[in-house]
Amino acid sequence: MAATLYDKLWDAHVVAEADGKTLLYVDRHLLHEVSTPQSFASLREDGLSVRRPATQLAVADHSIPTHDRAKGISDPQAAAQIALLERNCGAFGIEYMRVDGPDHGIVHVVGPEQGFTLPGITLVCGDSHSSTHGAFGTLAFGIGASECGTVMAAQCLWQMRAKTMRVTFPGQLAPGVSAKDMALALIGQIGAAGAVGYAIEFAGEAVRALSMEGRMTLCNMAIEAGSRTGLIAPDETTFAYLKGRKRAPQGTDWDQALAFWQTLQSDGKARFDCEIEIPADEIAPQVTFGTTPDHVIAVDGAVPANRDGRLTRAIDYMGLAAGAPVEGLEIDHAFIGSCTNGRIEDLRSAAAVIGRGHVHPRVRALVVPGSARVKQQAEAEGLGRIFVQAGFEWREPGCSLCVAMNDDRLPPGARCASTSNRNFEGRQGIGARTHLMSPAMVAAAAVAGRIVDVREWPQ
Repeated sequence: MAATLYDKLWDAHVVAEADGKTLLYVDRHLLHEVSTPQSFASLREDGLSVRRPATQLAVADHSIPTHDRAKGISDPQAAAQIALLERNCGAFGIEYMRVDGPDHGIVHVVGPEQGFTLPGITLVCGDSHSSTHGAFGTLAFGIGASECGTVMAAQCLWQMRAKTMRVTFPGQLAPGVSAKDMALALIGQIGAAGAVGYAIEFAGEAVRALSMEGRMTLCNMAIEAGSRTGLIAPDETTFAYLKGRKRAPQGTDWDQALAFWQTLQSDGKARFDCEIEIPADEIAPQVTFGTTPDHVIAVDGAVPANRDGRLTRAIDYMGLAAGAPVEGLEIDHAFIGSCTNGRIEDLRSAAAVIGRGHVHPRVRALVVPGSARVKQQAEAEGLGRIFVQAGFEWREPGCSLCVAMNDDRLPPGARCASTSNRNFEGRQGIGARTHLMSPAMVAAAAVAGRIVDVREWPQ
């Protein structure tokens, strides 16, 4: 019987089934400091150990400062969280990526760049943006704190099988349009809850043309459409990215793994529960105007009419009015980073639009690489120098302004062009106003001091 990629991955990891649920074997678990303190406490209370420590990998990312780290962590709660993660990992035999080490970074950036994320496996993390790893043909999804403890102790989880949704992007993206715009265009079309209960598989010419960084951005944002899982069938782009990675198979193991990975695609006659098609050449650069990712329009569009009053709170919070254009809107802050857009390709695309420009005098602009290795590579390519000379702050890796759980927070009323993934009220600071967009759009906005259409930006 023809099967989808999701069904193949699911069926390969079934341990038992009962009452409509599946006990699913979990191959890999990524840990961070925010979602695991309770998990380790539960293990201690129950007298349990970690079943397979080698399948666990930990890193601190949400709470860490991105500047002046030599001075230590000033926030006592953040310092305690991070220290606790390191102690717990030591006590239970789990590898921990030190904050001052060469492999540190955001959990969803570190996993792939280490080769810890591989096609065909199941991977979980106590973070909703675990959907990122589906870009490799990995069945990956976010879990809760109690489930983190279950995975550590049992290597299994009871889960409900999702329905399947295929989102196809035929055609090619226009210059200035990126994977971030594809994700936002989808969310704008189906809504923030449009894929609840579905596992999304992304397909089509525009998806196949994306780099691994672009594919990770697309799958990362699947959760913002309501889906816990985003998937892309692995191909030569995937294999080239993984070849030689530290934790990827080597030698004859690589050959055997590659032969298996090449089978990981939906069968030609596989049936999906839902099919959506979005012509890639019709997608324009996207900008959010409200307080959820589906409050999004093309950069040359206007804030929708508030006919039924449902947008009143969002429009008021954002300090906008129905019918107002977003292009030309003045910003106070610009943020390039996060697990959505903190990878090397994101920094390259942002640096490319800066040219000889300089950050607008009114704007404070941060560039926060997704990992220490991304930062090192960006500096080797001269990107760090471009950002610094243009007036951007060049920070240490971490979640930073994606989530106001660290030193990087915006003041009330501040308007930010951001490459992050959520624009909820208070997401970047109490009262702060977030406009989601691509790295190139944020870089251009930082220089112009207002939201601009990067397609018309001088290159």
